Amino acid sequence: MPLEVRVVRGRGDLRRYIRLPAELHKSHPKWTPPVYLDEWSYYNPKKNRSFGYSDAILYLAWRDRKAIGRIMGIINHRANEYRKEKNARFAWLECPNEPEVAHALLASVEDWARARGMESCVGPLGFTDQEPEGLVIEGFDKEPTIATNYNFPWLVDLVESAGYEKDVDYFVYHLSVVDNVHPRYARICRRLAERGGYRLVEFRKRRELKTWVRRILALMNESFVDIYGYAPLDQVEMDELAKKYIPLLDPRFVKLVEQDGTVLAFIIAMPNIDEGLRRSRGHLFPFGVLHILSAMKRSKQLDLLLGAIKPGFRGRGLDAMLATAIMKSARDSGFETIDTHLELEGNTLVRAEMLRFEAKAAKKYRVYKKALQPPPGSRTRTPPPD
Repeated sequence: MPLEVRVVRGRGDLRRYIRLPAELHKSHPKWTPPVYLDEWSYYNPKKNRSFGYSDAILYLAWRDRKAIGRIMGIINHRANEYRKEKNARFAWLECPNEPEVAHALLASVEDWARARGMESCVGPLGFTDQEPEGLVIEGFDKEPTIATNYNFPWLVDLVESAGYEKDVDYFVYHLSVVDNVHPRYARICRRLAERGGYRLVEFRKRRELKTWVRRILALMNESFVDIYGYAPLDQVEMDELAKKYIPLLDPRFVKLVEQDGTVLAFIIAMPNIDEGLRRSRGHLFPFGVLHILSAMKRSKQLDLLLGAIKPGFRGRGLDAMLATAIMKSARDSGFETIDTHLELEGNTLVRAEMLRFEAKAAKKYRVYKKALQPPPGSRTRTPPPD
C-alpha cells in the first residue's frame, strides 16, 4: 500500500503517536523514553496552556495500516508577535530511515503552515525553549542530557535532504568535577565576600525552594527574552513548570545569589536519570518512580538544567559564585562529571568560561530552517483542517 500522512484524530491515534518512538528506538541503546504521564498531559489542550496561544497539528505517516512516522506542527503566535516573525515549527519528528516518509511528514507541516501565512518552518522546536531543541549532529555516543533530543544520525540527512539548512547550533559541554575551581574564580569569590552585598543561598530541603521558585522563574523570564526561540511565560505557566520540576529537584543542586530579597542569579542542576527512565520504560507506576529515584542516587553525572543572571548584574562575578558552589556540592556528593544544558553558539561568554574548566564540547545540536514559498492562488486558499 502507498504511504499516507493523516492528521491524528482521537485517543487511539494519539496513543500510536505517543508510543511510536519506543518502537523506532527499541534497538537504540542510549535512547531514553519520556514519562508517558507527562506526554499525555503535553498533548492535552486542557492541560497544556501552550495550546492557548499556539496553533498545533499532529500527523502520523501510515503504510500497510501501520503507523511508521510522526511529526507535530506548531505556530507559536506569542513568540511570532514578540519577535515579529512568521515562523512555524516542526517538532517530535520520528520516522524510519526512509526519505519518502521524512519528506512527506515535513511537507505536511509545511503545507499546513503555508496555508496559514507562515513564511518559514524551523525545528525541531517545541512550544517553548524549555522543551528539547534541535537534532543531535555530533556526540551520538554520549549519554543524553535531560530535556534534550536524541536521534539517529541518519535523521539529520533526511531533514537536510528535504531542503532544510542550519539556523542555529547549540553545544553541550562535558566537564570533570574538580577539587579546586579555577584560581580566577577563587579570587572573585574572595573579593565579593570582602565587599559584601551579595548573598549565596543554598538549600537542604525541597520545601525551602517554594519561597524562591517564583522569583527564580521570573528572573528566567527577564533574562531569556533575547534567547533564540524563547517566548515569555505567564504566571500560570511558571507555576506549572515549578510543579513539574520541584519533585525531581535535589535541593543541594539549586543555588542562587540574592540582594535584599531579589534574585540576581541562579543555577539549577539535577542528577542524570536516564538509567531510571530506561528501566521504568517511561512508566512511573508501579515501580518506575523507584527506578528513577535509584538512578538519581547512583548517578555520577550531574546535568545542568537552567541558569541566568539578571541584566545589569552580569560581569560582576555572580557566575563565579554559582560555579564554585555547584562544583563543591557535586564533589561532596560524589559526582564525577557535569553536563551543561544547551549553550547557543553565539554565547561566547559562557563558552569562554567553559574553557576555564577545561570542558569539552561533547554534543552539538542544530535547529534547521526552510523558507516557505507561498503557493499559487494562496490568497483564496482554504487552510487544511486541524
